[in-house]
Amino acid sequence: MTEPVVTAHQHVLVTGGAGFVGATLVRRLAGSGHSVRVFDNYSTGNPAYLDGVDAELVEGDIRDAGALDAALAGIESIIHLAAAGSVVMSVADPVMNFEANVVGTFRVLDAARRAGLERVVLASTGGALIGDAVPPVNEFSLPRPISPYGASKLAGEGYAHAFAKSFGLRTVALRFANVYGPWSAHKKGAMTVFFRALHSGQPIVIYGDGTSSRDYTHVDDISHALLLALEGDVPGGTVLHIASGVETTITELAGLCRNAAGKPDHPVEYQPSRVGEVDRNFATYDLAKQVLGYTPAISREDGIARTWQWYREHVFRS
Repeated sequence: MTEPVVTAHQHVLVTGGAGFVGATLVRRLAGSGHSVRVFDNYSTGNPAYLDGVDAELVEGDIRDAGALDAALAGIESIIHLAAAGSVVMSVADPVMNFEANVVGTFRVLDAARRAGLERVVLASTGGALIGDAVPPVNEFSLPRPISPYGASKLAGEGYAHAFAKSFGLRTVALRFANVYGPWSAHKKGAMTVFFRALHSGQPIVIYGDGTSSRDYTHVDDISHALLLALEGDVPGGTVLHIASGVETTITELAGLCRNAAGKPDHPVEYQPSRVGEVDRNFATYDLAKQVLGYTPAISREDGIARTWQWYREHVFRS
């Protein structure tokens, strides 16, 4: 593990900072003494997620080079979270996914280059980028994305590495596992869908036979890894998996959600698999532990219970 290089606060731009991960990350950054400016077009994020947080909010689109240039005034580093994050939507509209994720990431990197910034930390993905591979995957697994979303994140990593080597920009791409936790009610991931079914009394719908698996990592652990990547002495072009290291099948996830809600016998319905989704996936975080000192701190049982409680208090109040 390398020692952090940051001894004083930084001025950090967080793209997509009013979204799911951003809502937790911006709080952590501000609490750690960093000055934060959020840049978000609010297509999926919500400025209300950051009510009461010490952060400047700027509305804009990452594909708008002029708006990015203006937002980078006085900024030293970027954490790039803004993205079109749905595998299913990327299959339905690959052009939109390309423009948001590939063009958008290029614009962010190029704006950082023009502004002479020192570092960009990028949100990438593990399972969707690697594709179908025997888990656990790691940084040496050969990428074979099977969805436009996975391909777009691979392209972003490629540009980040190229900008590191061509322009000296210190880029760090973090391949997130499946993130869950507070501020995720607008997302379309399995846990959100399961919680809504549990609340409404509708059956939990599982696509496939229930054996497909993912690595579910709490947003607090993801945000901690992002902070470590911002502050650590990490070489440009680095790629790291940020995960829990635990494989959870979709049937197991449904059981964990039912138990958290106190409804262990809630009905489950199985439907055919969907195109573009990886069958099995979980990742090792060994390299992130070595490079960043990252270790996940929240178990899936505790994290899912805490997330259900957040949904009860903030989403299912009425």
